[in-house]
Amino acid sequence: MRRLLALHAVLVYAFLYLPLLVILALSFNTSRRGVRFTGFTLDWYRALFQDPRILEYLMNTLLVALSSTLVSTLLGTLLALGLVRYRFSLSAFLRYLLYVPVVVPDVVMGVSLLLLFAFSRELLGFPRLSLFTVVLGHITFQLPFVALVVRSRLLLLDPGLEEAARDLGATGWKTFWYVTFPLVWPGVLAGALLALTLSLDDFVVTFFTAGPGATTLPLYIYSSVKLGVSPKVHALSTLLILASALLLLLGRVFLRRR
Repeated sequence: MRRLLALHAVLVYAFLYLPLLVILALSFNTSRRGVRFTGFTLDWYRALFQDPRILEYLMNTLLVALSSTLVSTLLGTLLALGLVRYRFSLSAFLRYLLYVPVVVPDVVMGVSLLLLFAFSRELLGFPRLSLFTVVLGHITFQLPFVALVVRSRLLLLDPGLEEAARDLGATGWKTFWYVTFPLVWPGVLAGALLALTLSLDDFVVTFFTAGPGATTLPLYIYSSVKLGVSPKVHALSTLLILASALLLLLGRVFLRRR
């Protein structure tokens, strides 16, 4: 039984990671076409960093990911705090609503945002499709994930610690800053890393909300694949995979130190 489970685990991990290993290997392949490995080269990585368009798309991607993660982490943390610490008549319904954006298909979310922005432009004259609308779109799907992760962490905390701080004379702000926030910080960081990872590789919502000059790396990869997979796309995909893995590793190291 133990060997069978071990074999099952090996097959599952192979199923998960073989596609990533293939694209990693092809990013070092000298051949421009096909999947036959003809030799080792770093030329595609050099070409990648010498292409001004890709550097522009990289900056757009980082700008969208960092700004949307910052806003969604702040709003999601405050929302989770309000839902856990305060009880009111609609709190259960609002908790349920948090799950809806998580399970709604991305394409539905993208079309909804596109129509909302069109309606707003018709009524108010803004916003036009740009990096700003991409950031707004990313916040809409990042925020529920952050709120759910932080809420899970808050539910594990002992309310008696906050009550003890208030009994000792601490104000509401001091109780939050010196007691609640240090204890919930690992959950906030986990939610932020999850939001950042989701933003970095999002294609669908970005496709519907981006305007001229708002191309990100996932959009570039998609448009490149339609013309034939370039080795530069392999190199770019490999760097995105490594960046996501590095973010997860940094989060794990930080949480262990906490």
